Amino acid sequence: MIAHALTGTRLLAVVPAAFAFSRPDRVSVWLLSALVTIAIVTDVYDGPLARASGTASPGGMLFDHTTDFLFVTSGLAGAAVAGLVPVLLPVLIVVAFSQYVLDSYFLHRQKQLRMSVLGRWNGILYFVPLVQIVIARLGSLPALPALAAALVRPCATVLVATTLLSIADRALAPRRAR
Repeated sequence: MIAHALTGTRLLAVVPAAFAFSRPDRVSVWLLSALVTIAIVTDVYDGPLARASGTASPGGMLFDHTTDFLFVTSGLAGAAVAGLVPVLLPVLIVVAFSQYVLDSYFLHRQKQLRMSVLGRWNGILYFVPLVQIVIARLGSLPALPALAAALVRPCATVLVATTLLSIADRALAPRRAR
């Protein structure tokens, strides 16, 4: 149950983070930094805690992955509204996550999510542009914020490409299995 509480904490950060990314003039960078840090820390620890306590389940995995999806997609959508990342990135994440869930439960008729290597890495790396945006807004170290700001769009563009690859890989997987 503690693992679900951690995931629930991340879920509570979704809307404030989306607003903070979309309206940097309205939300303190420190609040945004706290929201992203909470999201990352709870994501790192909820799964291992569930496994260690024997409470890991397919439903918990779905809750965790859905919460991750909502956090990164909403944050990146907010960043897209602010003109920091391509609008295509959060749109493709919605497509990829929908495909992931539908493929797992309906195409493969599994009782839990069916992960792919590329999809898993994309899921982790979707946090990177969000962290880069926070670093860019912090402005405490002279060169680091400028570098982080300069890398946001290229990083997001690479994620667009890898998300498209992940979607294609998952779509072609049934053909390869035959």
